[in-house]
Amino acid sequence: MDFLITGATGFIGQKLVSALLARGDSVNYLARRQSKTISSQAAFHPWDGETLPPLNSVPRLDAIIHLAGEPIAQRWNPQVKDRIFRSRVDATRQLVSAIGGLRHKPSVLVSASAVGFYGDRGAEILTEGSPAGSGFLADVCLEWEREAQHAEEFGLRVVCVRIATVLGRDGGALPQMLTPFRLGVGGRFGSGKQWMSWIHVNDLIRLFLFAADNPVSGPVNGSSPQPVTNAEFTSTLADAVHRPAFFAIPRFALNLALGEMSSFLFDSLRVSPAAAQDAGFQFQHAALAESLAQLVR
Repeated sequence: MDFLITGATGFIGQKLVSALLARGDSVNYLARRQSKTISSQAAFHPWDGETLPPLNSVPRLDAIIHLAGEPIAQRWNPQVKDRIFRSRVDATRQLVSAIGGLRHKPSVLVSASAVGFYGDRGAEILTEGSPAGSGFLADVCLEWEREAQHAEEFGLRVVCVRIATVLGRDGGALPQMLTPFRLGVGGRFGSGKQWMSWIHVNDLIRLFLFAADNPVSGPVNGSSPQPVTNAEFTSTLADAVHRPAFFAIPRFALNLALGEMSSFLFDSLRVSPAAAQDAGFQFQHAALAESLAQLVR
């Protein structure tokens, strides 16, 4: 198949490009500048995310995987929040508009989204049929998915993968967590009772490929079938690095460090990947203890 990837220079995107090339697919990617860390087998096409992407420069196009977006994990202020919104919602609108102008259109658009769609929901089990929550990230995800779904008007199958906290050795949330835990000063956030949904990066890459290759559509939760509370995650990570984790990090301390973004760390998200499992996807890294043990060794 001939794939086009946006956000290919990021943590997930680079792994996705490698996985596609390894299985023999043709890969094109859109980015502001050519990456020195992406194989030269992948063809680069410049795109600033604010204008129509040059899809006509791609000779053949079967599938698009859309990952581009401003990083969430930074201190929020009005300018950052605006970049987070525009880099997802406006960029997706431009991408879909460019798809509509193609004479030969791809068959599928797989667009990233996030479990932030659900907002803070306590112990409620959240499936793809659960309604959107409230808050900044929920609003962003809702509009982001709406823009992606407009590609259905051009005959594409559209899948929105709602990504949970991604665990990987060389990117995502885990490397930032490891230093304090290895120093024995890691700890839960507040009471630790809030539910935390997560996914091993290898399963996430496999899920994106599954969504591109199989007749699934609509929202798909990119989350392990075994979510844990923040306290359970903390204890399991501490065990994996053979250190204690006695501390509880208060909300005000994280608010001082991260501002409004810290509220997301206290949101409770008990997400179930019902759509993926119903479609036959099998997780290879469903259990947290085994996943962390493999990633931190």
